[in-house]
Amino acid sequence: MSDKDFAPLSAACVRALSDKLYEKRKAAALEIEKMVKEFAAVNNTGQIKRLLKVLGQDFGQSPNPHAKKGGLIGLAAIAIALGKETDGYTDELIKPILGCLSDQDLRVKYYACEALYNVVKVSRGSVLPHFSSIFNALSKIATDSEQNIKNASELLDRLLKDIVAESTTFDLDGFIPLLRERIYTKNAFSRHFIISWISVLHTEPTLDLISYLPEILDGLFRILEDTNVEIKKTCETTLGEFLRSIKSDPSKANFGAMINILINHAQEKNDELVQFTAITWIKEFVQLSGPGMLPYMSGIFTAILPCLSYEAEARRTTDIKETATAVNFTLMKLIALQDENETNQNHQEVRQSDFDDSISHEINLKSVVDVLTQYLVHNSIQTKVAVLKWIYDLYTKLPSKMVDYIDILFPALQKTLSDGSDQVVQQCLVVIAEVISSPKAANLGAKDNTYYNKFIVSLLTSFSTDKRLLDERGSFIIRQLCLLLNAEDIYKTLADILLNDPNLKFASLMVDHLNMILLTSSELLELRNRLKDLSDESDRNLFLCLYKTWCHNPVATVALCLLTQSYRHVCDLIKLFGTIEVTVDFLMEIDKLVQLIESPIFAYLRLELLEVPCDTYLVRALYGLLMLLPQTEAFITLKTRLSCIPSLHLNNLDAFIEMKSGKPDIDFPELLKHFSGVQEKHKEFKKASRTKELLSFDRDGPTDDT
Repeated sequence: MSDKDFAPLSAACVRALSDKLYEKRKAAALEIEKMVKEFAAVNNTGQIKRLLKVLGQDFGQSPNPHAKKGGLIGLAAIAIALGKETDGYTDELIKPILGCLSDQDLRVKYYACEALYNVVKVSRGSVLPHFSSIFNALSKIATDSEQNIKNASELLDRLLKDIVAESTTFDLDGFIPLLRERIYTKNAFSRHFIISWISVLHTEPTLDLISYLPEILDGLFRILEDTNVEIKKTCETTLGEFLRSIKSDPSKANFGAMINILINHAQEKNDELVQFTAITWIKEFVQLSGPGMLPYMSGIFTAILPCLSYEAEARRTTDIKETATAVNFTLMKLIALQDENETNQNHQEVRQSDFDDSISHEINLKSVVDVLTQYLVHNSIQTKVAVLKWIYDLYTKLPSKMVDYIDILFPALQKTLSDGSDQVVQQCLVVIAEVISSPKAANLGAKDNTYYNKFIVSLLTSFSTDKRLLDERGSFIIRQLCLLLNAEDIYKTLADILLNDPNLKFASLMVDHLNMILLTSSELLELRNRLKDLSDESDRNLFLCLYKTWCHNPVATVALCLLTQSYRHVCDLIKLFGTIEVTVDFLMEIDKLVQLIESPIFAYLRLELLEVPCDTYLVRALYGLLMLLPQTEAFITLKTRLSCIPSLHLNNLDAFIEMKSGKPDIDFPELLKHFSGVQEKHKEFKKASRTKELLSFDRDGPTDDT
């Protein structure tokens, strides 16, 4: 190259800038500094720009690393010479230096850091238009393994932060896209660099970073997942600062734009800090935004409902569970407040349908119901109970809207009845009772809620197909239903359905269960008292309804008539027992009846044996039971009881005038015919069942169990 190619640099200066010795390059830089000062004094911008071009292109892009170093030190010298006048030349100064920051030669990269530091130090605010480019370069060299380069980049980083802090014209809007991109880096040094900048920008009162938080919040939570303890702690602190700012001025926060990000990270089960932080933010958002969070209820449920199951194994899991519980409570309270506000608005009564329309417009009920249904099969008792309480709450608050989803919820609720937890089953029954009780929703009209019968039928079907459910939960379920609903309606409905059940074996078994509940459960005390008395027509109708179905089980029928003090009819029934096949199950049922007679429930019956004259039908009935029993413990128990009857009473049996046994308004002969008819059906049913089993055996051969 000829000397004029590098003008205005002298040949000696060109050689010195390309020399491998730092001292010579430094001397050349001083010469350039002096030259630029002279150009600036006479406002010779052309020569300055020419010099910038030579240093930036010819030297900065030279394949010779020493020439690059010379170009970098020369650019720094120009900036120093220009001083405050650098604002017109920042583009030509900064771009070539940034190019050298990605150079493969570590020494070139180090000199680029040093040169950029000097340019930025002189230019101050004038470099801000190039901030994104400088930041981008800095974020890359922050990961450099060379300690000298890291030290130099840290000095530059601190200087740049100071400049941003003192600036009133920083373009945050232009910087956010770069920050959003860089925040997803997985390099520990880059993450530390990013977090430090976010923290600085957030602390500046002139910069409203909260408005841009939705764009970087996901990235922050990704950094919070870092395994590096220091980075994790720094990120946690930064997130805490953001949350405090939001709480102090909620109007700046775009809750809707951030809530789904939090919902996503609240499900991060592999990192308790991330999960706890996200749920804490959700809790604050629900409290601060209020109704603004209702459209996101399904997502919030997805985040918090599983957390309700956390065991208190460690402090963090306890915190997660307590925070999730607080969110759940606040949401439920929010629904209640919406209801109250709508009702009290303008001091006028608001129609239920108006409230339903208002609040369901904010809540996506379909997605909410989908999530609740999904978590009904969760493995946690606490989660399932919370779900059931929500279904109940929504159904009571939004009946006209929730009725559209009953066909989705109802099967799920029915399955929940087989849950292993009494608490879950009890809460499920509370929900079901609300659904199947008198209709509240307008579109159900005045007609009876068809789900009442639907439920009872499905319940009996479940008992029929799952004997374990009947044996282990049958009594509990029926007793709870009798508490929650009308006990008489429950028993009448069950009796009506069982009366015509084609599965006579199940009908008999079910009657046995219902009879034991009726005779022993405290929830059925009022019903027992009514059956004892039969003083009015409704009581007698109840008795007749039960009797016709109870005939599926002879011993249960006897127990029912003993309860109603229809002793003469009991005698007639027991006489017919001679025509019934006496099986082990039959004898076991009589055994249970003897135990019932000895229980407090039948104390009144035992005391009647002391009356003078004694009720001959009662005594005959008890002796009849005694004669049916083999000489077992139950036989001895009943025989001992009968021996306690004073002989004086027995001597007056012929003089007995029936008083209590007479029920003039009940056609007992007709009932006896009904009983015989039902027993005949059972006889035919057993015969058909045995024939079927025999044919199956002949066709398929003996099974392994035979």
